[in-house]
Amino acid sequence: MAFYPLQIAGLVLGFFGMIGTLTTTLLPQWRVSAFIGSNIIVFERVWEGLWMNCVRQAKDKLQCKVYDSLLALPPALEAARALMCVAVALSVIALLVGICGMKKIQCTGSNRRAKAYLVGISGVLFILTGIFVLIPVCWMANNIIRDFYNPAVHVGQKRELGASLFVGWATTAVLIIGGVLLCGFCCCNRNRPRHRYLAPGHRVPHARNPPRPVAVLSRTSTSYV
Repeated sequence: MAFYPLQIAGLVLGFFGMIGTLTTTLLPQWRVSAFIGSNIIVFERVWEGLWMNCVRQAKDKLQCKVYDSLLALPPALEAARALMCVAVALSVIALLVGICGMKKIQCTGSNRRAKAYLVGISGVLFILTGIFVLIPVCWMANNIIRDFYNPAVHVGQKRELGASLFVGWATTAVLIIGGVLLCGFCCCNRNRPRHRYLAPGHRVPHARNPPRPVAVLSRTSTSYV
């Protein structure tokens, strides 16, 4: 395959995108405590994630606690959980499908067209994964910014954008770029012309000049006694 480096680059980016998706899902730094007042002495720092919240006090270790009840969570947090779980599953499936479409893997035999289709499906799944990551990240960021500038929210309840959101945005870019490369690899191999070579010494008769029938002459022999 002439465009084999595109496939390698797309799968490498897809692998890093899968790692970034899992990291974004597990990190507790989606919402971090905001320090707005003039007091520079901070006794407590709060991190809030999809699965747990963590509190780090001054000169003390980090303490994390998993959310007790699923039904007591805000709707935005529940939706973000579901979307990120779907994104993790899609990234794993996309990577496995892309590996099956590699040149050296014999899952589909030596059919190049079938391998190209598998690579294209992998690219589409990576792009879908990027969209599934982008939706909850942007949704949570919008809620954080809205509450930050809302005067009705107490200063102690205001939060800032955490590191997980920035990791999610970077992961989205990596997944979409990797998916586009894999889709481009699929299109290039589908449009690639095929050349058929005949075996040496084999000739195809021309359709316009059919071979002439050979008349078989029979001779009758007579014997005389």
